Amino acid sequence: MNLSSEELTDLRNPSKLDMACSTISSFVGRKQMMQNNSTPPTEGKTSLTVLVNTRAVLSCPPVPLTPEFVATWKIIFRDNTSCTKAYRRDKNETLEANCTNKGITWATRPDQNPDLQINPVAITHDGSYMCEMVTSNGNFHHCYHVQVLVPPEVTVFLTENRTVVCKAVAGKPAAQISWNPEGDCVTEQENQGNGAVSVQSTCHWEDGNMSTVTCSVSHLARNESLSIQLHPGGRTSEIQIILYTTLPILIILIIILSIYFLKTTGCRKYKLTGRETIHVFEEDEMQPYASYTEKNNPLYDTTTKVKTSQVLQNEVSGMDLHTL
Repeated sequence: MNLSSEELTDLRNPSKLDMACSTISSFVGRKQMMQNNSTPPTEGKTSLTVLVNTRAVLSCPPVPLTPEFVATWKIIFRDNTSCTKAYRRDKNETLEANCTNKGITWATRPDQNPDLQINPVAITHDGSYMCEMVTSNGNFHHCYHVQVLVPPEVTVFLTENRTVVCKAVAGKPAAQISWNPEGDCVTEQENQGNGAVSVQSTCHWEDGNMSTVTCSVSHLARNESLSIQLHPGGRTSEIQIILYTTLPILIILIIILSIYFLKTTGCRKYKLTGRETIHVFEEDEMQPYASYTEKNNPLYDTTTKVKTSQVLQNEVSGMDLHTL
């Protein structure tokens, strides 16, 4: 069975791809029932969930590969873009149309096995994939509805007043958050694009005897639980908040006072040392000046001479008295 260009255009809508699968099934069923009432049609639909960054293989209907078979993969992505990959055994050729994603390839040699592989799986690979096999025994097809799973990034932290926040960020689909024990909770969701959703749950516990709470995140990719300890009461929380707020200020004040003390001590030492140096310098400078003054001052010479004459006179008088 070959689809017209109008029908291929309609396939850009995933819901219309379902209708196309149903139409093909009905056509194949009628044709094969006319050829062989005992041979049921080969058809199928599969909902497939795959984890992001893994490898996925999609299989075509398990029918004998006759010498003239044609295998065609028709893909409609979530964003309504399309891709078609085909193989014709009679000409041993492969054809592609609008397939820009390098991660979608044949799993092996299409002449031996027309399965399709996605490696690695990305969030943009959400969509519908249909394999159509045209053989001498009839037309067969299989449809896959692929949903890519993205596990959320889970965090939990404590805020003031015995309130805890649990986040499951960018999960696809949205995660579910529950608490043990239950508290007074508010849950919010935010779309991140491409089907990813961030979920935040904020819970408060009034019971002061509650010491530990657990946030449980349920997701199709994986489940995760995180526990956190509550403060014994709101008083302790307030004290810790005050300490966290004032401690940096105290450290800065201590540093400033230390610098001021070091500068003040250094200045005092410098002033004392400077005064002692000046005093010694003055004494050293005055001694040569005094010697110079004594040598060159006429008054000092006269006084010296008078003192010398008096000494001589006294010596002469003493000698006279000794002679008598």
